[in-house]
Amino acid sequence: MTDAPGDDVAPVSVRLGQVVPPEDPEDWTRPLTWVAAFGMLAGPITALAWFVVVPPDDAAIALPATYLVAASLAAGAAATGATQLGAARAFTATLGAGLFGALVVIMLGVLMAGERQIGSASPTLAHAFAAAAAGVAGALDAAIVAIGVARIRSRLIRLLPALLSAIVMAAIVVAVLM
Repeated sequence: MTDAPGDDVAPVSVRLGQVVPPEDPEDWTRPLTWVAAFGMLAGPITALAWFVVVPPDDAAIALPATYLVAASLAAGAAATGATQLGAARAFTATLGAGLFGALVVIMLGVLMAGERQIGSASPTLAHAFAAAAAGVAGALDAAIVAIGVARIRSRLIRLLPALLSAIVMAAIVVAVLM
């Protein structure tokens, strides 16, 4: 058996008929990749800024920053979902971004809590949990809306209904939780 010229430049896996995906499939030069990445991190970035600059000192009432973290978490998830084509991908990207962001927000709440309290959560952790739960509720709402608008070609038109419903749902859930 002789090799055709140029066969030795192809990877062994391709020559044997087994194509494997590249190690780094993300193309970070594309703007949509950055939108999706920022969407997943919008809530955690907002929470980190809040917890570093002016951490909460009372867990009894919702603060404007609690609403802001929840809304940015839900809005970021909606933006991530709007980058995807197809109903299933839009739904899973939106919900996945919301869950990831909520996990990071709660982790930040734990790390930035400072003192440990017995019998009750620290204000930082209480607000992080409320904002994360509300953000996930908003992301779920946006994911459901994303299914309905997935066939629209314009990403901006796909984003707006999901974004608005996500922010409204997040605000409602923060008000109910706190």
